[in-house]
Order: sequence, then structure tokens, then C-alpha cells
Amino acid sequence: MTAQRSTADILDAAVHVRDAARGAVSGAIGVDTVLEALSEVMEYDHASLARWDPLRRRHTTLAGSYPDDATAYIETRLHHDPVFPVLRSPARGGLWMRDVPRRLLAASPGFQEVLSPLGIEDGVAQCLFAGDGRYVGMLNISTRRPRHTPDPVRAVVTLLTEALAAAVDSRACPPPEAGASAERASVVRASAEAGASAVRAVDARRPDARRSPGGLSPRELQVLAELTAGRTNREIAERLYITPRTVGTHIEHILAKLDLPNRAAAAARAVAWGIEPAG
Repeated sequence: MTAQRSTADILDAAVHVRDAARGAVSGAIGVDTVLEALSEVMEYDHASLARWDPLRRRHTTLAGSYPDDATAYIETRLHHDPVFPVLRSPARGGLWMRDVPRRLLAASPGFQEVLSPLGIEDGVAQCLFAGDGRYVGMLNISTRRPRHTPDPVRAVVTLLTEALAAAVDSRACPPPEAGASAERASVVRASAEAGASAVRAVDARRPDARRSPGGLSPRELQVLAELTAGRTNREIAERLYITPRTVGTHIEHILAKLDLPNRAAAAARAVAWGIEPAG
């Protein structure tokens, strides 16, 4: 059982989150590092940071630990959920599950179909706004059991929203440059499922070689590598033992994270980084 932390400990953890967010804005680290730092502020079972795409009218997950179906809901359906208009109010400092009226939870597909089957009983959803008032994305944190959340944690999550908004804002985060990214790229091994192929990148000599180029997940790197061979979604799906629909979702994420217009541009970026499919 985790010892109760003091307000000073929570504030120290918040400083680490702020620094990680600044690193994500500069491109020095990935958004996943921001989520890791947030776990020191508030323990969680699942969390995600998602960017709002105003053209596609959907969210894109930049980093997260929710199951695929929950991630898909956050990305494509959450903004239609009855809870979302309450969340989206810029004046609100996050919506904690324990504060949501039972009637609203009962009407929420997100709670009834996604969170409840996962056993989620607590957490917070925080919409993120840029300094100019634009809605840029959201933070979701969920826990499987009610936990005593000290008041400092609530205040800190609210205070961190500006830094978190900058970390997910596409205007604040410049797209990675091929040269700089190639220098940082590493040998990445991702075999989450039997038969999954490995992705090879360059420069495994650096001590931070586990950093993922462009903030892509291991699976997204696998899909990106397959694009260099000109394979279709169905061909990629067969090689990676996933569905063509999942491949399409990964490609959407890749294009959004790298700020690229199409899969040909993504393939060109992969070649520039020295990424290629194994086998």
C-alpha cells in the first residue's frame, strides 16, 4: 500500500510533469513521458493524452494505456457523449467521476459501455485549452477502485492543464525533423503478438535508445515500417496479425503525430529515418 504523500511531494511531482510537458513541446521527449510523470502526481490504472483534430472532428491518442476499445471510444465517440459538453466548459477544472451526477453517468455510453466493464470507479477527465482559447485535446485518468484523492491532487491537475495543453497542441509541438530524429532513432523491438515483425531504426549507440522517433508507439513504428514496402492495409494486417481496420487506425495516428498528409509521405519519412520492415 502506497504511503500517504505530503502536499510538498505532490507539488514536486507536478514540477516534473511540467518539465516533461516542456520537453514534449520541444520534441526532446515523447508525450508518453508526460503520462509517466503524471503517475507520480496521481496513481492510475489507465490514462491517456489525446489531441483534438478540428478537421477530422475526432481525437487522436498521443500516449495512453487504455485498451483498444476504450481508446477508440475516446477518439471517435467521446465528443458525442452527454458528459462531454460538461467537460468542455473552459471554466471547469476537470470532471472527477465521483462528482458526476448518477443520472448523467447512467446516460453516458462512455461510462456504461467502456469504463464500467473495465471496473473503473474513479478518475478525472480534463479538457485542455490553448492560451488563445482553442480546444486542443484532453487528459483522461481512470482507476479501478475508489481512492482517497487529496485536495492538492485536484488543484495540481487543474494547474497543470496549461502545460498539458501545450504538450498536445499541434501548433505548439513542431513536427520532428528527419535529421534530428534520425540521430536519436534506435533499434526498436516490438513483438506484442506472436509473429509480429521487428522494426529496425538507426543509431542504437545512444543511452536513450529506447526513445521512440516522432513519439510513435512500437506498433505504430511497425506499421510505419511496412508502409515503406508499399503494402496495403490488408497485407500489413496479415503480417502483423491484426485487422485491416486496426492498421488504418494506426496509420491515422501516424499521420497525425508526424503532421503528414498521406501514407506516401509517411513512407518517405520512415526511409529518411532508416526504418524498414524486418523479414
